[in-house]
Amino acid sequence: MIESEVEEFIATLRQRAASRHTISNYRRDLERLSRFMALRKVGLDAVDHLLIRDFLNSLYLDGLGKSSVSRTLSAIRTFFGVMVRTGRVRANPARLVSSPRLPKRLPSNLSELEVQDLIETPGDSSLKSLRDRAILELLYASGLRVSELTGLDEEDVDWNERLVRVLGKGKKERIVPFGRFAADALDAYRHQRGREARPLTRTDDHGRVPLFVNLRGTRLTARSVERLVERYRTLLKTGRPVTPHTLRHSFATHLLENGADLRSIQELLGHASLRTTQKYTHASLEHLRREYRKAHPKAKKP
Repeated sequence: MIESEVEEFIATLRQRAASRHTISNYRRDLERLSRFMALRKVGLDAVDHLLIRDFLNSLYLDGLGKSSVSRTLSAIRTFFGVMVRTGRVRANPARLVSSPRLPKRLPSNLSELEVQDLIETPGDSSLKSLRDRAILELLYASGLRVSELTGLDEEDVDWNERLVRVLGKGKKERIVPFGRFAADALDAYRHQRGREARPLTRTDDHGRVPLFVNLRGTRLTARSVERLVERYRTLLKTGRPVTPHTLRHSFATHLLENGADLRSIQELLGHASLRTTQKYTHASLEHLRREYRKAHPKAKKP
């Protein structure tokens, strides 16, 4: 069993500012590996690439998909990389195991009209609806990750310049603008929040005032935002699946379709590599193909 090594590895991930989601997934993946090693009666220094392949095959037999198996292999590679650096093992056996081929998927995005319909779904003037409208507006206006949105404090927003300071992956800070519609929605939410009889503008345990709170006044979680997006999605006529990340994809795709350059979109999204941002060019090309097929007489079927 490798419980102590896994805990040391998790501590290393926290030092690297890995997200809670990543830490949770890696812990689960390595606990599965630990149980498999116990069944095979194999210690850490005896793990080789053949055992890792057998372990991954067992995951396929348990019904896991290629993306989950690929993530598990990534966790194992990272874990053994740390074990090599700390002198626990001599070499990283996971480096000899090929990742499963994953199908290339274009990011899912909404049309501009679909985004408008979604954002306008919270229609009344209650605090909850005004908050939800502000969340939807800001997700689309700035392309934030849901964890970045829920981590925002009031001091992170420059209300005059319409800028928001975001702490992204790896604790990297960036400044992202937002437009008038998001500014109006945020102002309406803040105004109503200040009028509530209950104190909904109190500081958290770190002395900060969260921008988005629940009706008890505590910071909204990423899961809460995912649930509210899902709730409003079900009210749309199209019935399409929508998540907070769909709004991030829509933000990037619509910028590209309307003439923004790829480097600027990379900066706005907080991508470390331009290759990550380039997937939106494929989505934009698909949009152009659809428009071409609809409009060009020689592209239409007789």
